Amino acid sequence: MAVSQSGRAASSLDTFPRLLLDHAATRGDRPATREKYLGIWQTWNWSQVAEEVRAMACGLAELGFKRGDNLAIIGDNRPRLYWAMCAAQMLGGVPVPLYQDAVAAEMVFVLTDGEIRFAIVEDQEQVDKLLEIKGQCPSLQHVLYDDPRGMRHYTQTFLQGLDEVIAMGKIHDKNQPDFIPGEVAKGRTEDVAVMLYTSGTTGKPKGVCQTHETFIAAARSGVDFDHLTEREDILSYLPMAWVGDHLFSYAQALVAGFTINCPESGDTVMTDLREIGPTYYFAPPRVFENLLTTVMIRMEDASAMKRAMFHYFMAVAKRCGSDILDAKPGVSAMDRLLYALGNVLIYGPLRNVLGMSRIRVAYTAGAAIGPDLFRFYRSIGVNLKQLYGATETCAAVCLQPDREIKFDSVGKPAPGVEVKISDGGEVLVRGKLLLKEYYKRPDATAEVMDAEGWFHTGDAGFFDEDGHLKIIDRAKDVGKLSNGAIFAPNYIENKLKFFPHIKEAVCFGHDREMVCAFINIDMGAVGNWAERRGLPYSGYTDLAGKPEVLELIRECVEQVNADLSHDAMVAETQIHRFMVLHKELDPDDDELTRTRKVRRGFVAEKYSILIDALYSGKKSQFIETQVKFEDGRTGKVAADLTICDVKTFPVMKKAA
Repeated sequence: MAVSQSGRAASSLDTFPRLLLDHAATRGDRPATREKYLGIWQTWNWSQVAEEVRAMACGLAELGFKRGDNLAIIGDNRPRLYWAMCAAQMLGGVPVPLYQDAVAAEMVFVLTDGEIRFAIVEDQEQVDKLLEIKGQCPSLQHVLYDDPRGMRHYTQTFLQGLDEVIAMGKIHDKNQPDFIPGEVAKGRTEDVAVMLYTSGTTGKPKGVCQTHETFIAAARSGVDFDHLTEREDILSYLPMAWVGDHLFSYAQALVAGFTINCPESGDTVMTDLREIGPTYYFAPPRVFENLLTTVMIRMEDASAMKRAMFHYFMAVAKRCGSDILDAKPGVSAMDRLLYALGNVLIYGPLRNVLGMSRIRVAYTAGAAIGPDLFRFYRSIGVNLKQLYGATETCAAVCLQPDREIKFDSVGKPAPGVEVKISDGGEVLVRGKLLLKEYYKRPDATAEVMDAEGWFHTGDAGFFDEDGHLKIIDRAKDVGKLSNGAIFAPNYIENKLKFFPHIKEAVCFGHDREMVCAFINIDMGAVGNWAERRGLPYSGYTDLAGKPEVLELIRECVEQVNADLSHDAMVAETQIHRFMVLHKELDPDDDELTRTRKVRRGFVAEKYSILIDALYSGKKSQFIETQVKFEDGRTGKVAADLTICDVKTFPVMKKAA
């Protein structure tokens, strides 16, 4: 570890503000943050970032922000929103990031539960949300905005631009130069560093309080594990309220000293990804699924010769690509030659299109990734690995060591982390990375933390013979069919979502005689498929109900069934019937969380009439559903949904 100019050992760098100041002292000229603005990348080095954070902290102090206060942060990934986190921590406060795409009503709970007095937001859109709900948030006193565009005629006295606050802070810092060093010195490693709210799949979100010690320990573990250095580049585009982004774009960046890059907007992420060419990359499975869908759509539009070449070399990659990446013996000379040729013609250009040419390490987490999707990326030479964790564990419980990758596991316990399986099959975790508490919820904290310090994850899993952890599903979601066969819905859903035409799937079967499913089609992929066949449609509902589309989805489901028939553990949970929903499952309609996890209980209750139809043998079912639009209006979507029967396959027994 580096030693700063003041001679402090790295072991004394036990809070995030101290880490920032150390980087400013030891690598001040190295790029710390980049942002693309109006098509041009702007860069701030570590010295400049430390100066900006210090001024912001002083400005907040001038407004009355004090030790123990919570600071809401709302917006896309912007440099000054990341800096606001450290500014709050300098003063002994706690940043509380919120999901920027949440509607105003969803923010009320966090703002009131978190006793938020100060909020720093990105732009006019987020200001308008807070103005709409301010009457329901009596503790909210100050709203500071980063982007002043559109704010000229807002006259509310509690609104201020960050430029003004930072300018005020610079004067404060000049007049009281010892203030910030004194505040940073008061910071303790056991202080709460951030409060991240859970997604609330089963009830109201809970504020997870994580200390400097826990997040720095988790970050250092990952940095050492993957040999990360200050030379890494990472694209910071995932919601700042998500624990994964906080670990990779904030904690690990401040531990290792590498560069975070903020895209211009959500619409330019793919372009910005290619321009930056990150060496270190993180995305939830949904992003990797969408990237694969984009690739498959482009290939369908390619010439017959290009399609043939693509499929030929992808078959080669599937056969030996992962083994070559892991440097495993046993790959024939001919396969190595074909793979090298495929790398020139297909895999290299494909990685370049995906913006993954320079990636040394890529991670996915947040939900289980299908083995087929996992295999695809590793087969084309992307060192994609899974990690396993939760908001309560700083997102880092298990990591996959290089050359020990298994497609159906999440790796081995991270250094310093203990993992065991309870008698009931639940995964239990113990180590430095555990939450301090749920904010104002000692009852909820006691439910997940036992007397011996084990955190109960709520996931069902087991260790294989090599010590790799395999997650079956959420423990509460694992059930049994009426014949006693184990039913793990997430496992089946991930296999369905590997197909580019399927965006979302929800499976049912607990205590029933068979498995049935709801399907959401991917509008982009299926729309492209329909247009190439001259199939007209007027929108999602119309397209989803086309007989040709239903047949397309039936083929995908039957392929999944054929695959399931080879796995003895789940062979009896093949899908018998499905329907394509008339609308996409949407966080705004409370069907998904903001991290796009299905709220199973809510979906089952909302669409109970459809579930009954699936299991009663009906051929169709009419439904009318209320939906919310982005502007707050509501409407209704109605359709007569066709129920499709699916071919199932005999259970294939493995040879002894």
